[in-house]
Amino acid sequence: MNKTIIEAIKDYAIPLHEPNDFNPLLEEIQEQTYVLLGEASHGTSEFYKIRAELSKKLIVENEFNFLAVEGDWPACEQVNRYIKGYDQTSTNAKDVLHSFNRWPTWMWANEEMIKLIEWLKEYNKNKPQDKMVGFYGIDIYSLWESMDEIIIYLEKTNSPLIKQAKEAFACFEPYHRQSEKYAVSAAFYGEGCHDEVIKLLTDICLTKNTSSSHDERDLSLEVNGLITANAENYYRTMVVNDNESWNIRDRHMVEVIQKIADFYGKGAKGIIWEHNTHVGDARATDMKEEGIVNVGQLLREQYGHDKLFIVGFGTHRGTVIAADEWGVNFERMIVPPAKTGSWEDMMHKAGPDDKLLIFNDENRRCFQHQIGHRAIGVVYHPAHEHFGNYVPSVMSKRYDAFIYLNQTKALHPLKVERVLL
Repeated sequence: MNKTIIEAIKDYAIPLHEPNDFNPLLEEIQEQTYVLLGEASHGTSEFYKIRAELSKKLIVENEFNFLAVEGDWPACEQVNRYIKGYDQTSTNAKDVLHSFNRWPTWMWANEEMIKLIEWLKEYNKNKPQDKMVGFYGIDIYSLWESMDEIIIYLEKTNSPLIKQAKEAFACFEPYHRQSEKYAVSAAFYGEGCHDEVIKLLTDICLTKNTSSSHDERDLSLEVNGLITANAENYYRTMVVNDNESWNIRDRHMVEVIQKIADFYGKGAKGIIWEHNTHVGDARATDMKEEGIVNVGQLLREQYGHDKLFIVGFGTHRGTVIAADEWGVNFERMIVPPAKTGSWEDMMHKAGPDDKLLIFNDENRRCFQHQIGHRAIGVVYHPAHEHFGNYVPSVMSKRYDAFIYLNQTKALHPLKVERVLL
């Protein structure tokens, strides 16, 4: 089987030597509503650079409206305000990226993001508001920051909901912004704040539905309310059911994507940046047997293959930014050569070139066997990766295309003063 896969890669892969070599991929993306761009790690420079260049092309040539990333809404909103000219105080993208001060800071506070953000700001310059491209975070982790943002907005607008919001959030005060402490208390002692935040989210939505306003601040209020409710559910669930907490998180991300698309209106088109484990269809992996869903699967089920294009990324070896345990300082780590018999090993044995493989009716059957596919998280142990970093995958069903980079380098993090949340 391995020899057959290697020969098929040789037959169908497109060598990548210069930017124009990506044109066949861009030509595949025509009428899609969403393009999902993955990554095999959160700490590889080339993944960010290539996704940035592809995103620019999609924005200019295919009129995509927004970029949604695996990041916190409040911090990403600072970027959004900067690129749209709403922020009159920040002078450059580097300063704005210091908003990403919750671990792992390096995911978005890095040198690679600076050029893209400045490009987005220049692209939006002199465009009418409804033609500006937005930048948004779709993750679930910003419980405390989102509550802060809700209070700030309600106070600024003299909203009648301010008293209710403060009373709801007072429920969280005993936990001192410690998510793990809240999770244990809510899961095992029934001392959660579920009813309070659900009632507040309902009232925020009702207020929005009776208003004719089309203000980005209203979108932010609604999403921060959604984060508060879903994050409470996530933390309450994660200590008793890890798989279900994953599902809560990915369903939340899809829900936020839909909120953004609704804001942009009919014909809205989004580019999604997330780890391969989120964008690659879970039904083509062993996640399916464990009852785990992800963003790629949920969007495919909602929009169909014709409106969605998923691109996976991978590497054979190199360096990466990661940490050896949750919450500690990052390190520049060595990524060893891929495990023998893995997808990345096959790509390497088919030739050391970087390459693009587009799955289509002609070749999908050649890549229908389940094979280990490398995934590196923010916590990584290179010496032990053979035991837990390979996801059994049917590659031609998991993705619509795959970008393979033979050797990659670590991301370049910015120095950010980290806060403990």
